[in-house]
Amino acid sequence: MKRHIPNTVTCLNLLCGCLALTFIFRGELVTGAYLVGIAAVADFFDGLLARALRVSSPIGKDLDSLADMVSFGIVPGAIVFKLLQVATASQIWIGGVALSRWEETNSNWLVYFGFLISIFSALRLAKFNNDTRQTTSFIGLPTPACTLVVASLPLILANDQFGVEKLILNPWLLIGLAVLLSGLLVAELPLFALKFKNLKWLGNRRRFIFVALALVLVLTLGAAGIPLAVLLYVLLSVPGRVRSRETLEANSSAPQ
Repeated sequence: MKRHIPNTVTCLNLLCGCLALTFIFRGELVTGAYLVGIAAVADFFDGLLARALRVSSPIGKDLDSLADMVSFGIVPGAIVFKLLQVATASQIWIGGVALSRWEETNSNWLVYFGFLISIFSALRLAKFNNDTRQTTSFIGLPTPACTLVVASLPLILANDQFGVEKLILNPWLLIGLAVLLSGLLVAELPLFALKFKNLKWLGNRRRFIFVALALVLVLTLGAAGIPLAVLLYVLLSVPGRVRSRETLEANSSAPQ
């Protein structure tokens, strides 16, 4: 029975993604965002349980990718889609600038830019499943990290302590964010994986530092700390990238 436990948790991830979609398309983005959070927790623990129980399988890997495509591919695209609908309908712009004639005419199709994230998430997951370089680390922003950034936006708007409503509900900013995240998903950007094989400081230093700082950001800033935590994750990966490049260059210059 134990070999079915990780797959059951993966199915919980998928269920949360499906439920999130129903709430998002009803306009209940906050509920959808919370369901994304539950899906992310399930996605973290299914792999952890598979390794702990030593029951990894090709079916489990494929099921995980299929579930991720819904929860961390279609869902973030749907959130940006709905936010763009609100943004173009409410005509909220930085500085209070009204819609131009071109924007009034074309705002109906601008909303579909949100699904750019869904397309590039599919490319990211297909690349991950066939890239042998990503067994112990990631190349490109993981889809759950991308989705957490997007899902944080409705939560920030629901409790706007920093007066950023006009900023977030600017259509061009949302489109720019969709393009940026889509690029990061498939970029040749090495990032460390949050997989703890043990709880020792040696070998897990960056993971412990990241988890501690991310908790501080979220506890102090709330949902606004989530995008900052993802940015911190990327920045903390830079030293490892530099060291890997230096090692590669040293090996290539060594006498053969």
